[in-house]
Amino acid sequence: MTADIVPDTEHRGLIERLPQLPRDLAQLARFDRPIGWWLLLWPCVFGVWLAGAGPQFALIGWFLLGAIAMRGAGCVYNDIVDAKLDASVARTAARPVASGRVSKKVAWGWLIFLCLIGLLVLLQLRLEAQIVALASLALVAAYPFMKRITWWPQAWLGMVFNWGLLVAWTQLRFDNWDALAAIYAGCICWVIGYDTIYALQDREDDALVGIKSSALRMGSGFRGGVAAFYAATIGLWGLGVWLYRPDVFALLTLLPVALHLTWQVATLDPEDPANPLDRFRSNRWAGALMAIACFIIGNAGA
Repeated sequence: MTADIVPDTEHRGLIERLPQLPRDLAQLARFDRPIGWWLLLWPCVFGVWLAGAGPQFALIGWFLLGAIAMRGAGCVYNDIVDAKLDASVARTAARPVASGRVSKKVAWGWLIFLCLIGLLVLLQLRLEAQIVALASLALVAAYPFMKRITWWPQAWLGMVFNWGLLVAWTQLRFDNWDALAAIYAGCICWVIGYDTIYALQDREDDALVGIKSSALRMGSGFRGGVAAFYAATIGLWGLGVWLYRPDVFALLTLLPVALHLTWQVATLDPEDPANPLDRFRSNRWAGALMAIACFIIGNAGA
């Protein structure tokens, strides 16, 4: 493994074949770690499929492009802001900006290009959905600074990463806001849970350089903390489902995702270096299970 390929790269073979600058730009946007755009995409799919307008594959395709581009843009922005902090943490020291392989000027140019792709996606949406999408920019801009001022940056990340749920819903309908609010709150708890698992990898380094996280805040009670947030996730999703379609069958569609989150907590082992990352990545399947539930609930009887 070359020194500039980070440990959690998923597509190592593909990334290693690229010339140095394209490789660095791909890593900067985390194209080598698709779990991020999966987790950004799934709430969009929740909103689309729960709205009950059918599969809407073309719309989901635009959301997929937007998730890849804007997750990439967010990562580039985060790495520009956090360059000094990243250089102090073993897991992130090899990142292109932190290591000095990519200048901040080049990184800003790459960020603008990715945002232009995001703009293309934005223009495919109705005006109301565009306004909702643009309202997230302040949250996105503030996120990299949250780890400096609060022990719960994961909560802020939850608001950012699940904004697509609100955008997708607004694209298709304008009612049942109580149900949507409950599902959005559940999604935030889901992010706090899975990003706490992810942060377990960095607890020692974060403590040394003064970065705050929910994993550090929970301390040795991290397992109970993650379990509590996952329980809140299912509870709030259940509330949202009941407000939207009050029948027991609709609630039962949440059972597979509830079992999956339970499995994550039961098998979480921070002493195994690969375990937290594996459990974190498994949330792409948790998102898929919730998406299926949303499709069944939204389209039942349609």
